[in-house]
Amino acid sequence: MSMLDVKAIQERSDRHPKPSDIKFQYGTAGFRTLGKTLDSVLFRVGVLAALRSKKLDGKTIGVMVTASHNPEPDNGVKLVDPRGEMLESSWEAHATILANAPDSVAFVAAVDELVQTSKIDLSIPARVVFARDTRPTGPQLIAALKDGLEAIKAEYRDAGITTTPVLHYLVRTINTKGTQDSYGEDTEEGYLTKISDAFKKLLAGKATPPPLLIDCANGVGALMAEKFKAYLGDAFSINLVNADIHTVGALNNSCGADFVKVNQKLPPSITLQPGQRACSLDGDADRLIYYYADEHGQFHMLDGDKITTLVASFIVELVKAAGLDEQIKVGVIQTAYANGSSTKYLSGRLPVKCVPTGVKHLHHAAEQYDVGVYFEANGHGTVTFSPAAQELISSCKSSNLSQSATLTQLKNVIDVINQTVGDALSDAFLVESVLAHKSYSGVEWDSLYCDLPNRLVKVVVSDRNAFVTEDAERRLVSPLGLQAKVDELVRRYEGGRSFVRPSGTEDVVRVYAEAVTRAEADELAFRVAGLVYDEAGGDQSRRPKEFL
Repeated sequence: MSMLDVKAIQERSDRHPKPSDIKFQYGTAGFRTLGKTLDSVLFRVGVLAALRSKKLDGKTIGVMVTASHNPEPDNGVKLVDPRGEMLESSWEAHATILANAPDSVAFVAAVDELVQTSKIDLSIPARVVFARDTRPTGPQLIAALKDGLEAIKAEYRDAGITTTPVLHYLVRTINTKGTQDSYGEDTEEGYLTKISDAFKKLLAGKATPPPLLIDCANGVGALMAEKFKAYLGDAFSINLVNADIHTVGALNNSCGADFVKVNQKLPPSITLQPGQRACSLDGDADRLIYYYADEHGQFHMLDGDKITTLVASFIVELVKAAGLDEQIKVGVIQTAYANGSSTKYLSGRLPVKCVPTGVKHLHHAAEQYDVGVYFEANGHGTVTFSPAAQELISSCKSSNLSQSATLTQLKNVIDVINQTVGDALSDAFLVESVLAHKSYSGVEWDSLYCDLPNRLVKVVVSDRNAFVTEDAERRLVSPLGLQAKVDELVRRYEGGRSFVRPSGTEDVVRVYAEAVTRAEADELAFRVAGLVYDEAGGDQSRRPKEFL
């Protein structure tokens, strides 16, 4: 077993001193805060990614520098494991420890301890692929990351400026190249070709859909959407708005998936004609929110829950039509944020499981099914197919022409989906495929079920760790007695439902509420938020005031 080059690591670490006043935490989205404070974190993530690769016998680890839907001054970084999935949760703690070592000496000691306790063979080569979004702080943070990789002599590949889903795709394809589990070509062109070819095959023989308006959040998704245009040719037209990646401050500013979901309205830069449908990506193109204007020009949102019901129902139909419904079981995974109406609609058709918030929980649960469908209400999601299900669909032959055609459709559905992570553009093409096959407009899609009005309120607290949940984050265990007060409030509202959960990344507590009317959902949310604020002992002048 080789030894750490302590001198090289320490010297390079000294170039990236940790700010003494900040405690970093690897949360559900990795590290995420103001970009200008992350220099030391990126250096240390470089070292950590290399160690993770060595631990996994030299498999390639991914590093994505992005802050997704956050404001432009923020930035962040997350690690991607070999199959394109999120970093194993036990290593999140290692990331937090390394990021918070107060100085270079302490950092080297922490690295050494990780090597010893995890039994990492340092003689194994380390391989890392990384990419970034369009944020102004990206280049400096990538330079710090490379310093960390070079300090530990890792091989690395710079995938440049690209979307988070492309980085996940690259990690998976690099690690499966030349194997029977090959996921595709390990290039951006391979990604574009695989998805666009499958999409065009799914549209073949169908009426050409009207052009789709895509709000790119003035982020990196604009670059990828523009590239897809060339690959799709005349088969499908997309019109891009909010595609300005050069104007400082434009990223996610009054546009994008998060803006539409939180505000439940169109970005001010978009006007829809009656009957027109459109969608919004977020800043790194891993979230998707659809919407349309009805015949009166009124806005209607089609969020992750609506995408789940559309996609899951379609896949169930295909599996049944292919004669595989006895061998392939389709399941849906949701979080507590899923609209109650969507859960009710789906539960009558297929298994539905609720898990804690966070992609890693959803993705892991999805992989327990032959076909697992998950889309968080915020628009982040995908569909996973087990190796056995893929093999069965791939090898199945039928003399029945209808069944044979359905099997081909299923194969194309598998290829149009980026199974590694939520992918806004891939998901949009999947949605468009379903709409084309069902001859649905936005109105017909929306009418599958009617959303219960809901409201999300954020409460700033001094210590989010004081709030502990159970039952997939639907009930509070601590502070003691608070859940009983929430239950008492909920009972006063027809169709009422509310839950309280701490954020995974900042000292805030999120309160979600549903009821049969908009006014009651708002009122319930703010009353529960008031309970949370009082329990946290907050400054009464900053207590949520609406409806209280």
